[in-house]
Amino acid sequence: MYIKVHKLHERVIVAICDDNLLGKKFEEKDHLLEISERFFKGEKKSREEIITLIKKAHIINLVGKESVQFGIQNQLIDKNNIKTVKNIPHAQAILL
Repeated sequence: MYIKVHKLHERVIVAICDDNLLGKKFEEKDHLLEISERFFKGEKKSREEIITLIKKAHIINLVGKESVQFGIQNQLIDKNNIKTVKNIPHAQAILL
């Protein structure tokens, strides 16, 4: 998975996406899901490395089956909060 850490003032936003989705767009009805390299392309990391990086996150964006499953397994997101566009799951978590 790719992970990119964005810092905005005192907030940390983490973007995680599946390797095979980077740079792609998916459209369905009125919904557009764009996995831009500018936002998502950071470094490829292992699950263990990602867990370490997300500990300081305030917001986490997850796109793709592997990434969303990772979010569920690590109790970052609830299954009820997953959206899909063209069968590509994505979710966002705000950590307090």
